Amino acid sequence: MSTATSADAGTAGPAAATQATDPAQVPETAQTNQHYDLDPRIFGLFLDPMRKYSAGYYREPDLTLAEAQVAKLRFVADRLGLSKGDRLLDVGCGWGALILFMAQEYAARVVGISPAGNQHSYIAQRAGELGVAGRVTTVQGHFEHAALPAGRFDAVTMLGSIVHMPDLVHVMRRARSLLRRGGRYYVSETCFRNAAARDEFDRRTGTEFVRQSIFGWGDMRPLSDLVRAAEDAGFSVVSVEDLTEDYRRTIDDWLVNVDASAEAIERIRPGMAPTLRRYLEVANAGWGYTTKHYALVCQRSR
Repeated sequence: MSTATSADAGTAGPAAATQATDPAQVPETAQTNQHYDLDPRIFGLFLDPMRKYSAGYYREPDLTLAEAQVAKLRFVADRLGLSKGDRLLDVGCGWGALILFMAQEYAARVVGISPAGNQHSYIAQRAGELGVAGRVTTVQGHFEHAALPAGRFDAVTMLGSIVHMPDLVHVMRRARSLLRRGGRYYVSETCFRNAAARDEFDRRTGTEFVRQSIFGWGDMRPLSDLVRAAEDAGFSVVSVEDLTEDYRRTIDDWLVNVDASAEAIERIRPGMAPTLRRYLEVANAGWGYTTKHYALVCQRSR
């Protein structure tokens, strides 16, 4: 998740912002994105039942968090043009919400990749419980250099994960190389409104709190950087959609859950409930002023 505000920068909320472009410049401890290796029970206490750690899709009145997250997954499938039996790669698969949903609802053959070890055992258990273990594979590692199952994919998704990857063009070129001709690439990410906002807010107190206390390393960019990298990687841009208000409402619902579950969260990890609350408040403070959240859809057209 990733989100940001005037004070901050999917998976999994703010993602920390740093200007390094060489992975060698990123501290090894930060590369693990330690937030995602927290006790899985914590995420179960404030996310929806699928543990989807990115924006929901609140386009109908009175949706619950769980309903909005299902709507978001259907939105992603629609933008990808996903068909029964398609092969999909989810980069930064989190707790498996997207890959498990697509395997169950679309009979997709899915591969998820994440560096966080806790997530893989959880996904394997859930895949077995849902009866889709034969269609679900996960890889532990970083997308930039991890070995992946052979063969082309019909779709590649990155929901709130590209913020943790230093070299945009390299990442997008690899994504394109893994797609069949006509295959689609979906990226949803929180972005600074423009380069001036990035220059002004990248080193504010809240940004540093998220960088140092939550995620480790991340680099939130303006949307124009993502579009330019996609074009330079050889993609055709299909659409850009503004999901800012959807993410604001998602975080509002997460805050309600954090408050309702604060005692249980504190029993698992003392001090975590107020840390989560501050993180989510920072995430919601700058929507529309310094930050936006977009869904970018691209296609390998040639």
